[in-house]
Amino acid sequence: MGTQCEIQLIVSERKQAKRIAELVIADVQRLEGLYSRYRCDSLLSRINKVAAKGGDIIVDDETAGLLSYAATCYQQSDGLFDITSGILRQAWRFESGQLPDDQLIKALLKKVGWHKLRWQAPVLEFPLAGMELDFGGIVKEYAVDRAAAIAWNAGARHGFINLGGDIRLIGPRPDGTPWQVGIHHPRQKQALATTLALHNGAVASSGDYERCIIVNGQRYGHILNPKTGWPVRHLASVSVVGEFCVVAGSASTIAMLKEEQGPDWLEQLALPYLWIDVHGNSGGSLAVSDSTTR
Repeated sequence: MGTQCEIQLIVSERKQAKRIAELVIADVQRLEGLYSRYRCDSLLSRINKVAAKGGDIIVDDETAGLLSYAATCYQQSDGLFDITSGILRQAWRFESGQLPDDQLIKALLKKVGWHKLRWQAPVLEFPLAGMELDFGGIVKEYAVDRAAAIAWNAGARHGFINLGGDIRLIGPRPDGTPWQVGIHHPRQKQALATTLALHNGAVASSGDYERCIIVNGQRYGHILNPKTGWPVRHLASVSVVGEFCVVAGSASTIAMLKEEQGPDWLEQLALPYLWIDVHGNSGGSLAVSDSTTR
């Protein structure tokens, strides 16, 4: 998954914990093998080879489910959550420390847009050659949910799954008390913005601090607006609590993409949330106090 991953299980026997952990790890690795953009043998790479030339491909049920969820996110975000926008990485080389050429961004934007492809399960068609898909905003959170479900079905009743800060709880702690889940502050390293007391559910965060460059005092993060090709610049981070990690994750990302309208959009979702903007202001139902219990 290209990030730090953690499984914590509290069960009666070490052998049982090891067996459950092996099941969980195997499924996470399976999903990485299918949808990683870094592996030339992944299903995503095969899809993108078709996308590069133009044409169509028939996908399996699991991939169809992810594509349909991506289509829903695209619609509910007014086109801002767009899994075709990953191609903009060709312009944004954060390791270079330099801003991209605006003409390159404009050229790449011609190949961005979920509405430019055709999706009628199980057939995915790319009428326009040169496009590309990236499941980065969905699959890690989906993997978290699957991992928690696998652990529960295998007998685990207490624990959590943490894939790069996307977290799903498996019941409360053994004594019935809630887990303490820290939310990192986007501008203060090693500092927490708040701590949540949760018995179950999922927490996911999006922010401009994981990959970014600072040019002339201006921070440019990795969350790119697919309509402009440039990073969002209003919110520094958004955290959302939900029943499922995939929902919390897409909600936090959409809020980041909506910029000034993000907080109002989150309010309409009726999910617990916290936002912090680039000026250090914060708000949301989780910002009322230092903790919340669910």
